[in-house]
Amino acid sequence: MKSKHIIFSILFSSLLFMGWKTINQEWLTEIRKGYTLKYTPSDKKNKKEYRKLIENGKSSVEFFFSDTFKKEFEVFVHPNRLSLDKAWQKDWNMPDFKSECWMVASGVATKLDVISPKQWDKEACEHVYSDSQKTQQLITHELVHVYHGQLNISPDFSDVQGMDWFVEGLATYVSGQCDSKRIAEVQKAIAENKTPQSLDQFWTSKIKYGLSGSVVMFIDKTYGREKLKTLLPLNKKSDLLTTLNTTESELLAAWQKHILEYSTGQ
Repeated sequence: MKSKHIIFSILFSSLLFMGWKTINQEWLTEIRKGYTLKYTPSDKKNKKEYRKLIENGKSSVEFFFSDTFKKEFEVFVHPNRLSLDKAWQKDWNMPDFKSECWMVASGVATKLDVISPKQWDKEACEHVYSDSQKTQQLITHELVHVYHGQLNISPDFSDVQGMDWFVEGLATYVSGQCDSKRIAEVQKAIAENKTPQSLDQFWTSKIKYGLSGSVVMFIDKTYGREKLKTLLPLNKKSDLLTTLNTTESELLAAWQKHILEYSTGQ
């Protein structure tokens, strides 16, 4: 019979090993056209499905902008939230950061991080992998950030001033997430005079995705796709307004009118 000391030593060694594996998890690599896919052995069986999501999203972004990604990038498929949090803690220099349950992915110029979509049902809230349309839109949303970051003065969007609404609104609009439901929420808010009074407040609103996405939609429909593309390198709201040759109050007034007309005439 083994002594308690030996049993304790075995258990302690096993825990150390498990902890080491968590910190130094194995990443498998697959080089694809325009990007490199990184995943762990647990997702080996899912990589074909995930490649399709990434490549469909990449094609959608390139079609929208009539352009290709400027640089190759990496896609990290994390096996769980702990792995994603560790990546964000390192990237954002926030060692104590813990993500909210709805956070499942992020995109910047060099990479896309995402919790393995098939784990969303148990690792996240508000996201269901089996909802194929929304799953694709979410991946496309993050790929818009990758494309945008490759053109922006601030590749990871850490130095954008008054532009959060544009960064997120662009990804919401291009990915198709600015749908009829979100537009209806914005229409209702406008009709009830409950929209924020400044663009800076749009991304703090309860309907932030609809508000921000609908402003980018307005810019695209009113100023044209080529003008929208000229805004992508900018990191200051003042520069964006100058490029559009307008003021914030004029932009918001025209946006409100456009959205209300959109509800009745389109």
